[in-house]
Amino acid sequence: MNHKIYLQITSGRGPAECCRVVALVLEKILSEAQAKGIETEVLYREAGPINRTLASATLSLSGKGCDALAEEWKGSVQWIAQSPYRIYHKRKNWFVGVNAYKQPEHYGFSEKEISYQTLRASGPGGQHVNKTESAVRAIHLPSGISVMASDQRSQLQNKKLATERLIIKLAEWNIGRIVETVQENWSNHNTLERGNPIKTFQEVMKK
Repeated sequence: MNHKIYLQITSGRGPAECCRVVALVLEKILSEAQAKGIETEVLYREAGPINRTLASATLSLSGKGCDALAEEWKGSVQWIAQSPYRIYHKRKNWFVGVNAYKQPEHYGFSEKEISYQTLRASGPGGQHVNKTESAVRAIHLPSGISVMASDQRSQLQNKKLATERLIIKLAEWNIGRIVETVQENWSNHNTLERGNPIKTFQEVMKK
């Protein structure tokens, strides 16, 4: 499995201008990662109050150099720009936070945690009903996640297919758990550290 680092970019529940910066910082990180050959996946986006803004975003970085990139961005980011939403607003300094997390221990499972049920599968179209119990439902007991396979004629083939589908579904479920962990760990969402920014950007707003 590739080593992964998770980054969460947050506005700290700041105003729309901070949410705009979250979206801009996300674009910069994705662009920088692409230039360095680092794989990325945006796992979660929380929409901001205005179109094309984000209250927070969580992404994964994997591949050589992902740790260094995460370290470069971890901390508070200062974005200097006039508000595009409030023309006469005096404030020009907007801050967002970037938090880095290592991948939680991978969720593995053994076949002992899977329960298999067989059931009759009906043939497609005008074909007669399959008289044998060839369809298989695979149930992951700890999570309650289940899938069914009835594509193949034999029960053994459908059992193998159901197991493969269950692995995929559990992987998706695991990503969801990781995202939830990231959100829970960022419990200080409302108190964003604004001192000593790790990066500062100055934007010249177009007139």
